[in-house]
Amino acid sequence: MSVPKNIEVLTTIPFPEAVMQKLKGIAPRIKITLTPAQQVEDIPVEVWNKIEVLYTDVLLPPPELVPNLKWIQFHYAGIDYIQDSPLLQKTDLIFSSMSGASAIQEAEYILGMLLALSHRMPDLMTNQQKKEWPKDRWEKFTPVELTNSTVGFVGYGSISREVARLLQPFNVKVLATKKDVMSPADKGYSIEGHGDPEGNYFHRLYPIEALKQMLKLCDFVVVTLPITPETRELIGEAELESMKPGAFLVHVSRGGIVDEDALVTALNEHKLAGAALDVFTQEPLPPESVLWKTPNLIITPHVSGFSSKYKERAGEMFAENLIRYLHGETVLNQYNPERHY
Repeated sequence: MSVPKNIEVLTTIPFPEAVMQKLKGIAPRIKITLTPAQQVEDIPVEVWNKIEVLYTDVLLPPPELVPNLKWIQFHYAGIDYIQDSPLLQKTDLIFSSMSGASAIQEAEYILGMLLALSHRMPDLMTNQQKKEWPKDRWEKFTPVELTNSTVGFVGYGSISREVARLLQPFNVKVLATKKDVMSPADKGYSIEGHGDPEGNYFHRLYPIEALKQMLKLCDFVVVTLPITPETRELIGEAELESMKPGAFLVHVSRGGIVDEDALVTALNEHKLAGAALDVFTQEPLPPESVLWKTPNLIITPHVSGFSSKYKERAGEMFAENLIRYLHGETVLNQYNPERHY
């Protein structure tokens, strides 16, 4: 009887010790090497040659350096940067993202922005800087209540599903677009007790072709799509025009999905009441960008996915996928080159 060979795993991301011990304890066959690295050359050739599984952020070795590589688990949910990698030519190589691991913190960010926009926080902060106690407080600062409003999600993945869960006490109507409206369940990774894995929290799903029909009904719109050829500048002038006057927009996915020039126009002309952007076509956002001075726009420097607990959550998902890989099962969040995510 042959002895199963070891599964050589390389991680370029340091995990907390408790997470490392859990990963190493999955099975004796799993041999994990930790080599923090910023460049391919930081890792010895002999290590590259033997690894079967790679856990990394953006480090991608050339195919000839990793003859035994079978699976790459990425540390991030958005992995559009691999689209031109020669590794995609290896048809037997599995790629998987960390989609779902950052849903909690991103959903809290989105909820915070929905409340901040609806409660006039940009105007309130400007007022604070002016040290004013205005006589027309009622006219200036009366909020648009989130309670009993309609919230539309452009994309209904792990992040939107967690926001939908958090919105339940607000008694909102949840609308969403989804590529496959006939499959409302979440087939990717989700954290137990979070999200909407069965698809119970939305009131209606729309195909992406009916996006404008959904937008015109929404008091708040949240964009959480991956960047693909189909989603690039998906939210343009026509889509912003179709939104309800006085609506709010929150965008956390990838720069390039929302037409920033069209958004600036919509805000300057008061067609939209406000917006929050965490991602931009050009990052870092240059100081000369007109976005910085656009009224009723909250700008954050791509931080919605930040969390002190991210590595623990990422480690939990990696552990689940390692178990699946060990048993010959399909790993979660597999990248599909034809879909670009």
